Amino acid sequence: MNWLILYTKSRAEMKVAYRLEHLGIEVYCPVINEIRQRSDRKKNIQVPLLPSMVLVKISDKEKNRVFDVSGVIRYLFWLGRPAQVTDEEVLVLKKTMEGRNFLELQVIQHQIGAQVDVPKLSQQGDIIKYSGRHYWVALKGLNIVVKLRAA
Repeated sequence: MNWLILYTKSRAEMKVAYRLEHLGIEVYCPVINEIRQRSDRKKNIQVPLLPSMVLVKISDKEKNRVFDVSGVIRYLFWLGRPAQVTDEEVLVLKKTMEGRNFLELQVIQHQIGAQVDVPKLSQQGDIIKYSGRHYWVALKGLNIVVKLRAA
């Protein structure tokens, strides 16, 4: 069973994930910590890695349960089918995210079948590392590559 991608209302990703967890649905909403400058202080906030997207692992029979939650708009589709992310890709993303602080985030969308060509890269499964500070994680079901720069 793969992970399906839910499209949510803007800035409602973490609330949707929290509500889905309380319904007993397995959900993953990766977040990064970001420091934002306010007029009088700096504030550390959590920002979703995938804007307006939440990953859910749910059976076909229960797919419509997610629409009981406020903030869920629809499932994302890719090439006429529900977009899916494999367990391995989610595991790689979780391993990359755990215990690290990231300074920069970039989500890159590619053409179908395009190759990511970055010089001096060493590939380790679906994580591609560059000089110990840059991480590239490929989510093939969404046709995107997430680029993270570690602190």
